[in-house]
Amino acid sequence: MSHFAKVVDGIVTQVIVAEPEFFQTFVDSSPGEWIQTSYNTHGGVHANGGTPLRKNYAGIGYSYDRTKDAFIPPKPFASWVLNDDTCLWGAPTPMPTDDKFYEWDEATTSWKELTEA
Repeated sequence: MSHFAKVVDGIVTQVIVAEPEFFQTFVDSSPGEWIQTSYNTHGGVHANGGTPLRKNYAGIGYSYDRTKDAFIPPKPFASWVLNDDTCLWGAPTPMPTDDKFYEWDEATTSWKELTEA
């Protein structure tokens, strides 16, 4: 089975599982278009070694960039930047790699160490 995303004005509003042949007889008079997406594609890589499709598996609220032919998740923070290769958002500074736990603090645009209460 394949997955298809309904895209209305560049935003994914629905994702269904169907065979491609389904669309030969399916009548959808609502605005938008159905675009195939791959459940196994994330960050431009296919999890099973296959051919990646449209950078990321589509989810409701994702945008579809026709120029990049990519599904892009919602931007989590105003300061985050889009990686053009993966079409995923990333912090403007890398998270520390010192085995501690961190969360993004948008007010300071930096990583804040999580401590026990």
